[in-house]
Amino acid sequence: MEKIKMTTPIVEMDGDEMTRILWKMIKEHLLEPFIELNTEYYDLGLEHRNATDDQVTVDSANATKKYKVAVKCATITPNAARMEEYDLKEMWKSPNGTIRAILDGTVFRAPIVVKGIEPCVKNWKKPITIARHAYGDVYKNTEMKIPGAGKVELVYTAQDGTEHRELVHEYTGPGVAQGMHNLNQSIASFARSCFNYALDIKQDLWFATKDTISKKYDHTFKDIFQEIYDAEYADKFKEAAIVYFYTLIDDAVARVMKSEGGYIWACKNYDGDVMSDMISSAFGSLAMMTSVLVSPDGYYEYEAAHGTVQRHYYKHLKGEETSTNSVATIFAWTGALRKRGELDSNQALMDFAGKLEKATIDTIESGEMTKDLALITTIENPTVLNSEDFIKAIASRL
Repeated sequence: MEKIKMTTPIVEMDGDEMTRILWKMIKEHLLEPFIELNTEYYDLGLEHRNATDDQVTVDSANATKKYKVAVKCATITPNAARMEEYDLKEMWKSPNGTIRAILDGTVFRAPIVVKGIEPCVKNWKKPITIARHAYGDVYKNTEMKIPGAGKVELVYTAQDGTEHRELVHEYTGPGVAQGMHNLNQSIASFARSCFNYALDIKQDLWFATKDTISKKYDHTFKDIFQEIYDAEYADKFKEAAIVYFYTLIDDAVARVMKSEGGYIWACKNYDGDVMSDMISSAFGSLAMMTSVLVSPDGYYEYEAAHGTVQRHYYKHLKGEETSTNSVATIFAWTGALRKRGELDSNQALMDFAGKLEKATIDTIESGEMTKDLALITTIENPTVLNSEDFIKAIASRL
C-alpha cells in the first residue's frame, strides 16, 4: 500500500509520562504504517525543557507560527514536588500558557461523542464546544486582605500623571478585596478566534457574560464582540447559515441544559474554566475531550484536554499493565492532520483523519475499550483492553 504523502510539516510537540508512551504507540501503530509522516519535532518533556531553560517551548510555538499547524502531547507543569523529582533549575511555567501567549490563541474544547457513553443530561445529542478566553480576570488578579476600617479605591494614573479614582468599598471592619483587568486587544483576539472557528466548523456561536451587573467590565466584552461581528463577520455567518447569539451567563446555562448541543459556547476566563469541566464530566470523561488552540492569525495547535496520567506512568515503570485511554491524544493527531490537509489541499490526508476517528469510535462502540470507559458504558459486557491492545484494536479496524 502506498503511504499518504505530506507536503508541509506539522509541528510535533512531544510530552511527558504516560501520554509520552501513548504518543509513541499511536505513531507506530496508527500513523506511520499509513502516512509518510512529516513533522518538525520538539521535545517538550520536562527534562528537555529544563536542559534548554524552556527555550524549546518558545521554539515550538514560533515553529507553529511558521507552519500554522501543531500537535501537542500532554506536559507536566511543575510544582514543588516535581522540582525535587526532576531536579529542576527552576519551577518552569506551564508550556500551554507559554504557547498560548505567543500564538495569542483561544482554547476550544469539545467532547467526543460515542454510543454507549451516554451524557448525564439526557437531551444532549451533539457535542458542546467550550471556547475559553484564556487571559486576565481572576487569573491575573491582585488581592489584598483588609485588616480593618478604611477605604479601598481603584486608581488609574494616566501617562501625563492625572489620576482617576473609583471607590471600591468603605470598610468598617476586616475583609478582602481584589482587582482584575483585561485588555481590549486580547478580547478582540478572543472574539475573532471564536468567529473564525465557528465558520471553520459551521456551528452557531453563543457568547455570555453578566453585563447587566458588570456594566463596564463585562459590557466591554459584549460590545467588542458585537462591533467585530457587525463589521467583519455578519455577512460570512449569513452565508454559512450559522448564527451568533449573545445572552446573559445565567440564561446561557439554563438554555444549555435544555438544548441538544451542537454549538460553540464562548466564555470569559473563569466561566470557561468551570463550564469546560462541567461539559467534560457530563459527557463522560476528560479523556474523551478534544482541545484546539486557535489564533486569529490562523495558527492551530491540537492536544488532548487531559494531563500526563501520572499514576499510570508509575505503574508502567514498575512493569505493571495499564489501561490508559488514548482517544483524546488520537483525536489531537487527527485534528492536526485534517487541518494540514485542508491548508495543503491534501484530500487523502483529510480522508485518513476521518477514517482514523471512525475506527476509534467503532472500536469503542463494538465493546472494546479501556477500563475508564468500561466503568461508565451502557454497553453490556465490554472487553477491557490494556493501553497498547486498545490502540492495536483500532489499528486492525483502520
